[in-house]
Amino acid sequence: MAVQRIHIDEFLKLAETHPVFDVRSPGEYNHAHMPGAISLPLFTDEERKQVGTAYKQISREQAIKIGLDYFGPKMRNMVEEVEAVGSRQSAVGSLPGANCILVYCWRGGMRSGAVSWLLDMYGFKVYTLIGGYKKFRNHVLDTFKKPYHFNIIGGYTGSGKTELLKTLKEKGEKVIDLEAIANHKGSAFGAIGLPPQPTQEMFENLLSTELSAISSQEGLRTTNYELLTSCIWLEDESQRIGLINIPGELWKNMRGSKVWFLDIPFEERLKHIIPEYGVLEEEKLIAAIERISQKLGHLNAKTAILLLKEGKISESFDILLRYYDKFYFRSLHNREGLETLLHTINCKSVSPENADLLIREATAQSQTPLA
Repeated sequence: MAVQRIHIDEFLKLAETHPVFDVRSPGEYNHAHMPGAISLPLFTDEERKQVGTAYKQISREQAIKIGLDYFGPKMRNMVEEVEAVGSRQSAVGSLPGANCILVYCWRGGMRSGAVSWLLDMYGFKVYTLIGGYKKFRNHVLDTFKKPYHFNIIGGYTGSGKTELLKTLKEKGEKVIDLEAIANHKGSAFGAIGLPPQPTQEMFENLLSTELSAISSQEGLRTTNYELLTSCIWLEDESQRIGLINIPGELWKNMRGSKVWFLDIPFEERLKHIIPEYGVLEEEKLIAAIERISQKLGHLNAKTAILLLKEGKISESFDILLRYYDKFYFRSLHNREGLETLLHTINCKSVSPENADLLIREATAQSQTPLA
């Protein structure tokens, strides 16, 4: 057998059914990697630093010798680790051989070359990515430039927009939950009770993968810039979700897409958010209120905190909800051509049945592609 070097489109296609190994250092991997890739570092962070320093200050040959000193003792463990993964994941695909694996490093150079040589010699069918992770990042950024057909779910806080995304997906609609990818609910209270957010780069990698999966369902190649024939449902968001920014090209597309605004009475929305946020740690809720105290108004913030401490959750959230209603109203109306984009749907309450209203209203409207 011989190691085969393949381009990004073929690599990602094979990655759907075969294990992918990232042989960069743990620090590089933890910062961001291909979604689903398994860390198999050739060097530790410190070893990578020493090899890189030798390459720059001494010579390429000296760097390779130092790298071999580190690589030699690890060979058996690396083979056994890949073997263990293979035993857990029965790789099923169109390629011959059950031991098919994919390997990438930063540029598709010496690190992936060394590891793929070892694994090929042992008996694995190995494919490496031409251009490495850097080429994958170019693919990610290109993904956001495609003219996707979005339907945006709008509505004031407490309208159950995130829950509706789940219901729509269950009904077979194409959905992307930006807040789920970002590990944040998009407000000052959005990080409470959730895992740490991914890095900006990892968020983009995850988002690109989901968009590419939908493109694949539509029969589009990654290089094809045709408009998708069916819509993708997204929740109306600020460009910033916690510490994460929605990529600029995608954000521009979202702001020019149709908005299906769920008009739900204030009291119904207030009743909906109490079970979700009322169970969160009081100290973290207070800290979140303090962070927005200037925009909320110091008196309102002080009153909301006092009511919270007294156990008057509904009264405290009433103040906060009115603040976020004003905030969202400004965001909603701060977009060009709103009069042609906005479609209001009157809803009596927060309910999964609102998904049927969305589908019915969106279907009734002509889905004219937006430039």
